[in-house]
Amino acid sequence: MSKKDNGGLTVIFAYLNEKNRPYSAQDVFNNLQKQHGLGKTAVVKAMEQLALEGKIKEKTYGKQKIYFADQAQFAEVSEADLKAIDSRSLHLCAEVRDISQGCRQLDTELKELNSSLTTEEIISEIQELKEVCSGYSEHLEKIKSATNHVTPEQKEMVYKERHLYVKEWKKRKRLAADMMSSILEGYPKTKKQFLEEVGVETDEDCKVAMPST
Repeated sequence: MSKKDNGGLTVIFAYLNEKNRPYSAQDVFNNLQKQHGLGKTAVVKAMEQLALEGKIKEKTYGKQKIYFADQAQFAEVSEADLKAIDSRSLHLCAEVRDISQGCRQLDTELKELNSSLTTEEIISEIQELKEVCSGYSEHLEKIKSATNHVTPEQKEMVYKERHLYVKEWKKRKRLAADMMSSILEGYPKTKKQFLEEVGVETDEDCKVAMPST
């Protein structure tokens, strides 16, 4: 017998003992041929030889032969041991289920975070909104303090623009507040500490009051 054949015997014998469950020659071939390069004929001959030598057991069901490890080589397991194994198995299954659920939840949270703005982007957006709103306020004050006469049509247009600007201000301020709330859910400090740390000034800090519509 060649070294390759002996290697096949060793591999198959170790595999059947490790798995300790019944297999046909086809099953063993399917499970081992890719990793060990065993041919089907070699597998069949090796299993027949192992059975002939009494190293494994063989049972025939119709036209199919089933091979399995010799159970005499294993220590007997008591009823108490079996119950302990079952209990351990149930515990591990529950643990796997909990971990899988936790992984799914974390994956969902990660997707939400990846789709959210970063702290730097939020700060930039807030600053941009404040600059835009400040420009609108200055422009509006100039219009209010103008001494030249304004036609009713111009006045109506100005107030419509004012209404639009205030509405947009509120909308963007609410958006900025929502984004900050999302960050603060996982931020270990207070909102005031967060604003001080990132250097964001609120309307109140700038003494800016949102006009009524």
